[in-house]
Amino acid sequence: MNAITAKQLKPLLTDGEEIAFLDIREHGQYGEGHPFFSVHVPYSQIEHLAPRLMPCLAVRCVLMDDGDGVAERAANVLVSLGYKDVSILDGGAPAWAAAGYTHFKGVNVPSKTFGELVEHHFDTQSISAEELNQKFEQNEDMIVLDGRTPREYNKMTIPNSQSCPNAELGYRIPMLCTDPKTTVVVNCAGRTRSIIGAEILNMLDIPNPIYALRNGTQGWRLSGFNLVHGAEPGTLPIPDSETWEAGRAKAANLREDYGIPTVSAEDVKAWRTEPDRSTYLFDVRSAEEYAVGHAAGAHSAPGGQLIQATDEQLAVRNARIILTCDNGLRATTTAILLAGMGHQVWVLNTDTPRDETKSTNDKPEPNVDTIDLATLKSRVDAGATIIDVSNGMDYRAGHIQGAIWATRARLDQLAIDDPTDVVLVGQSAMLILGIINEFKSLTGKTPRDIIVSDPDAWRSVGINVVETSNAPSEEECIDYLFFVHDRHDGNLDAARRYLEWETGLLDQLDDQEKGALKPLDAAAG
Repeated sequence: MNAITAKQLKPLLTDGEEIAFLDIREHGQYGEGHPFFSVHVPYSQIEHLAPRLMPCLAVRCVLMDDGDGVAERAANVLVSLGYKDVSILDGGAPAWAAAGYTHFKGVNVPSKTFGELVEHHFDTQSISAEELNQKFEQNEDMIVLDGRTPREYNKMTIPNSQSCPNAELGYRIPMLCTDPKTTVVVNCAGRTRSIIGAEILNMLDIPNPIYALRNGTQGWRLSGFNLVHGAEPGTLPIPDSETWEAGRAKAANLREDYGIPTVSAEDVKAWRTEPDRSTYLFDVRSAEEYAVGHAAGAHSAPGGQLIQATDEQLAVRNARIILTCDNGLRATTTAILLAGMGHQVWVLNTDTPRDETKSTNDKPEPNVDTIDLATLKSRVDAGATIIDVSNGMDYRAGHIQGAIWATRARLDQLAIDDPTDVVLVGQSAMLILGIINEFKSLTGKTPRDIIVSDPDAWRSVGINVVETSNAPSEEECIDYLFFVHDRHDGNLDAARRYLEWETGLLDQLDDQEKGALKPLDAAAG
């Protein structure tokens, strides 16, 4: 397998050619520190994630492990999937640091760094928790819009807020706020989506006073105010025909002002068949709209999450990214932000007829042939070796008594020569599939008895389920990020550390990394 040094790799990351720099370590290892331009594709799920994140088999791939040899195993998997240009970072993550390059803690680092840069570039107006609470107490004319996903809104939000994911803000604001004097506040859990949401509204020349809630729900709690838990997101208002057409015209003007090109469905279809270029097609509407019908081949990336978590949707730098919605407004505002992050972006022409595909899930779990619970119970009672390949924290929360925890990257350490008699259990079909493939690679054999189920199911047939608060240990639990993990669960010190991390991202960038992020300004005149 080809090896490349950190010094050789660094300039390739911004040479203008397509490249996928993959951190194949598990989530906890990745979150504790990774290169700025790397994308997380954990070895435990590589067969499932790689085809979606790297649609072109000819793309340059460079794999980084923890200096432990896992990258070579991952490279073999990619080659077996048909990828033709796969290299390994010599020495892995430790070698990257030894070369003098920064490891960035946390996740979605490019997106969060871009948010901080946007605030500096546009001098985004923000409002503190104390100022917002005072406005509440004085019954000021105001609307608070939570720019996160409905699921996140349901977990916790600001009192009196409404759920309106960021990509929906401009599309829905005419129905949500009819008085131009009403103050509009956008909030998230921390900083990024508050800032990005406010700037989306500014981009659209919304006449209202617009603010980002400084430090989001975490800032609200740090100021001593309570959050609302379990709030129902509700249904977003649908634009009438006049508003829809006005949004369509606004989108066209924005594309002209910001230099965002359009592309026809016919051209996209041709692009996606080119063997040496990577092309992504994303539908940025709501998940509900996507399920009713969407452009053929489009993946769902609703509500501004493409900006918030770009590295979870695509792995190839300098790829072609096409966005689609209905009247072009949501796709256009998202495209402007993606272009500011250094991506090549087009909007699918709304005048072009498109083949519509109906789907409820464009990221299906893999199928795994399994035994039933009764068979599992008999195997447990007979004293079979049980290997649980659930996430480490799920194993802690409940596993079959006597079950051994395993993760794919370290499966070889179990020293099981013949897995035929092993019973493989877990709560994720993706993780189980990875373990099956790993056993086959290591021993040439696979477990016969496999089941995807959870502690409640095990208990239902009389299997003894136990909890372990420290097994696997933090060191062993490489698939979980302990870094400020409980910042949303009442740990105010963790919230402070997280916000300090977020505001400190810009200072960690080198010149190459800074050069990749350039928020777009509208053309003068």
